[in-house]
Amino acid sequence: MRMQIRILQAGDATVYQSLRLRGLRECPSAFASSFEEEAAMPIDVVAARLAKQQDGATFGAFENDLLVGIVGLRRESMRKLAHKAYIWGMFVAPDARNGGVGRQLLAHALEYAGEVLRVRQVNLGVNADNLPAIALYRRMRFEPFGRERGFMLLDGKLHDEVHMACLLPTRNLI
Repeated sequence: MRMQIRILQAGDATVYQSLRLRGLRECPSAFASSFEEEAAMPIDVVAARLAKQQDGATFGAFENDLLVGIVGLRRESMRKLAHKAYIWGMFVAPDARNGGVGRQLLAHALEYAGEVLRVRQVNLGVNADNLPAIALYRRMRFEPFGRERGFMLLDGKLHDEVHMACLLPTRNLI
C-alpha cells in the first residue's frame, strides 16, 4: 500500500469529518468530544478548522488515497506557554492499525512541532485504559508526568487520563 502523510486542508473536511465521527462512535473513551457534539457541526465549520493555521496543523494519513488516520497539533496560545504544543484528536481506523500509521502520524507532527512551530515540548493526554496508545506514545519518546483521576465521565463510568510529554531537540530554536 502507498502511504502518504500530509497536512489536511479545508477541502479535506468531508473525509476528515467522516473519519473523526467514526473514531468518536467506535472509541468514545478516547476523546473528550462526543459523537453527538461533533455530528451536529456544519461541514463549513470543520473546513474552517482545517484551513491553514499559524499555530498548528491537522495531519492525515492516506493509504491509496483513503484517509485512515488523523492527528491534530496546536501550539499553546498564551505567550509564556508558547514553547509547548499539544497533540489532540488522534485516531487510526482499526483496519489500518499495527502497520505504522500512528507512528508515522506522530513523527510528522513532532517534526512539524520542532521545525515549523519551533516548540520545545509536545504534550498529550490519553485514557489510562488505552494501553496500546500509551505504548505507542512511549515509543515516540513521550514520558508520563501525571494522572488525572476522573478526567472523563462516560456512561456513568469515570476514566483517568495519563498526561505525557515529549521534549524536542533544541537545536532549531531561536
